[in-house]
Amino acid sequence: MKRYFLLFFLCMILLPLYTEAQVRVLSENIEFSGVIGSSQRKSLIIQNESNQVKDYSLKYLRGNIGSSQNVKICIGDKCYDPKRDISKIKISLKPGEIFTDLYLEFELGITETKGNFDLHFFNSTNVRDVFVIESVYEVFNPRADDTNHKDISIGSAYPNPTNRQAQIDYVVKNPNAVVKISINSFIGNPVAEYQLDPLQKNLVINVSDFNPGVYFYTLFVDNKNIVTKKLVVKK
Repeated sequence: MKRYFLLFFLCMILLPLYTEAQVRVLSENIEFSGVIGSSQRKSLIIQNESNQVKDYSLKYLRGNIGSSQNVKICIGDKCYDPKRDISKIKISLKPGEIFTDLYLEFELGITETKGNFDLHFFNSTNVRDVFVIESVYEVFNPRADDTNHKDISIGSAYPNPTNRQAQIDYVVKNPNAVVKISINSFIGNPVAEYQLDPLQKNLVINVSDFNPGVYFYTLFVDNKNIVTKKLVVKK
């Protein structure tokens, strides 16, 4: 009987060490994709699925980040460098709270490359209570065939080919111009159309629902055809 009691007692002590993380990352996989020298900011959403207050600290950042690249973790209006300010990066979550005030800022650097990095957070009262934020990135050279029009400067779609999304960077010089991108299939059937917001700097095209194949996208300024380029969608 004493043996069973001792076993039960030990299980009660060790149980917290083997509980799974009670924070879930609700945001999709974090992807940074852009041209050399650009920077991007992504929003993260996490949820405390327990009925207790949870306090987490950044334990470490792991991955292949180049010397010209820089990552910052922002909590609300305050941003921290995980290499220098790791002791300051802490998050407190109320029971059941969905936390939306967490952001990642990433400077893509000066070299065409791709890679990934992970952020590991842990609960100081239970080393087994952890959650991980995974990020991937891809950096491209500016395209030589970028278009410079009097009303807009616009780059080519990248990555190209793609199977998830393509991005087109642009700067609208004339906010009164009506600028749009029209996408057609290889045989000329209209697929999608996007009007470019002069307050934005890039257009993200989701191609996950496109059939694999060759498409053509055309830049229109005030309904005039400026340039047409090819976009390849792969499986």
